[in-house]
Amino acid sequence: MDAIDDTVGRRSRGLSRRAFARALAAVGLGFVTIPVWTRRARAAGEVTVFTWAGYEVPELHQAYVEKYGGPPVFNFFGEEEEALQKMRAGYNPDLAHPCYNSVLRWRDFGILKPIDVSRLKHWPDVWDTLKALATSKSDGKVWFMPFDWGNSSLLYRTDLVDINEESWSLLLDERYKGRLSVFDSVDAAAAISGMLSGARDPFNMTGDEMEKARDVLKRIHGNLRFWWTDQTSIEQALASGELVAAYAWNASVVALRNEGVPVAYMRPKEGILTWVCGLSLAKDAPGDEQAAYDVLDAFLDPRSGGYMINDYGYGHSNRKSYDSVSTERLAELGIAGNPEDHLRSGVFFDQIEPTIREKLIAIFETVKAGG
Repeated sequence: MDAIDDTVGRRSRGLSRRAFARALAAVGLGFVTIPVWTRRARAAGEVTVFTWAGYEVPELHQAYVEKYGGPPVFNFFGEEEEALQKMRAGYNPDLAHPCYNSVLRWRDFGILKPIDVSRLKHWPDVWDTLKALATSKSDGKVWFMPFDWGNSSLLYRTDLVDINEESWSLLLDERYKGRLSVFDSVDAAAAISGMLSGARDPFNMTGDEMEKARDVLKRIHGNLRFWWTDQTSIEQALASGELVAAYAWNASVVALRNEGVPVAYMRPKEGILTWVCGLSLAKDAPGDEQAAYDVLDAFLDPRSGGYMINDYGYGHSNRKSYDSVSTERLAELGIAGNPEDHLRSGVFFDQIEPTIREKLIAIFETVKAGG
């Protein structure tokens, strides 16, 4: 067994299918196709989905498997900027999985094409709030199909962290130096450092606000054990006690609680971060277009939504998905019953104006490099 095989093997023992896929992405195997599928399925309509690891499980696209006899091809990225640059460099999937704060930037780089929502059987059941987000105010076209939404916050070990008040400032606490981790994303870095430095809007900072945020980001960077790119790494590190707290999404909360790890998901006084993500059609998609629309509809299916809510702790864009989820289960998961309540409850990851984003990227990369 070579080094990569050994790493994947060690990380995947005892993990779920979605955690195993994240382990592959963590060791640089993001372009591994999962799973190997039959000739019959390939002949029926080959489609490639470029997404975050964890979305390849058949429960999230059951209708597609039923129609075609097998799944689409799944390739993975660690964060959206990486995905954008790979597609700009020539990688050409049929569908990709950006979030609201990035999708119009992807559009402006010419790598997406609009979605004809009249071809989606489940579109009428999508929450109106999410339909409004999906439709660009500049041209009235739908550039992504929202289907998942959730939170980003600090997930911490209640037995290892002493907290008087829940705050993002935990990342500045030198008592936990070397035992903290944050998602390797400029959007996450800007949001956290902007909130902690008092920026009026962390996604639209002035030059002076960015400099203040830079100083905070340097302090955060100095306290981190690592910047993470896959959820598996922080889940394992939190479970072992290597980390005491980490920036995390709802799915990690569910996974660790299921394993009996004593964790709490913070609602910081500065605000919990909220996001909405979805699937987009690639402009020059090489696969069968109808099959691509069938993938979109499969992810919108309320059966997929029920699984996503219960297993991942994320919200789903189809209101009918909640018919199979009790109010008690929603309360246990700590998610809102509809996206309007969800978006009102936190600080929404908004779009960043291109020139500001480029400055933030430069700051982020400089700080990570030790500058």
